Amino acid sequence: MNPPKPQPQNSGDGLVPPPDPYPTATAPPAPDDMIYEHGPGRRVYYTAHQRRVDITALGRLALALPAFLTSALVVLLSGAVLDGCLGLPFWIPAGLWLASGALVFHRPTEDLLARYLLGLRRPMPEETARLEPVWREVTAIAGVDGALYQLWIEESDDLNAYAAAGHIVGVTRFALEQLSSGRLAAVLAHELGHHTGGHAWSSLLVDWYGLPGRAAWRALRTMTRSVVTPARCAVYFTVGVLLLAIGGLASTAAAVLYGLPLLLVLPYLSAAVGRRAELRADRHAAALGFAPGLAEVLETMHANETRARQKVLPVTGERMERLSTPARLLSSHPDVPTRLHHLRHYL
Repeated sequence: MNPPKPQPQNSGDGLVPPPDPYPTATAPPAPDDMIYEHGPGRRVYYTAHQRRVDITALGRLALALPAFLTSALVVLLSGAVLDGCLGLPFWIPAGLWLASGALVFHRPTEDLLARYLLGLRRPMPEETARLEPVWREVTAIAGVDGALYQLWIEESDDLNAYAAAGHIVGVTRFALEQLSSGRLAAVLAHELGHHTGGHAWSSLLVDWYGLPGRAAWRALRTMTRSVVTPARCAVYFTVGVLLLAIGGLASTAAAVLYGLPLLLVLPYLSAAVGRRAELRADRHAAALGFAPGLAEVLETMHANETRARQKVLPVTGERMERLSTPARLLSSHPDVPTRLHHLRHYL
């Protein structure tokens, strides 16, 4: 049977790179090609440590320190303004902001995150019957309690999967309907590797604690692009000076922490850590015995990318070009040949 035509989509710690802009007809779903040895009522042995924090998760947190310092300064400045205007102690907003990171593992907050930020929904009964046996088999082989995680569906015709927050595992409707059970298990094992390695929650913490700094920077850019009246000029100038001072202090602190040369290549290092996390999640799936299914999915992806580059864009009449070297260095996902190269020992 010809493999289905995945249409990948990039989303944070998801499995695949950006989507193929040239969708074609998909093959019918493959038969259920898995052997289920861990059904309901069967004895399953769990590992002593269900989660760990691997080197890529620690590296992501360490590289995010400059952004965290910038956000902390923005929050402290906002707290000082509230203290002067409302008499609210400046440390209260800072304390609430620091404590808010625990919401990553709060189940009701995760539900809101899945529904309104990631655009996921709960599985329908027939989808549950299709998804849960595969997930139960994957987690049983890994020695992980699969009931700790929440399964979600994205209403999409793209091939994608998610590992987010503390317990979110999502797949697209396309992946659920078109992938064989063996390939679906490989995709789920990859996402489980993101959770057990600490990639999912560390990535969300980095995004969350960097949000105030990013918001301040965007506000500064918006103000500089807007029409500034003479009456507001002094206010905008003062805010701009404060934000630049915050950025200067954060850059100075980061330079002290890492040194100026490392600070200049920080975006490339962060992208490299993201690519390493993807390779580690691939290795996690391969070590559980899902390397063949994962390799088949990756090979199909590579074939689709090759066909996309060979086609002509309908509007401009130009062909899609390969990513430039800087773009590849800033990509959070390794290219498919690299991923297949790292899987070769498991095939």
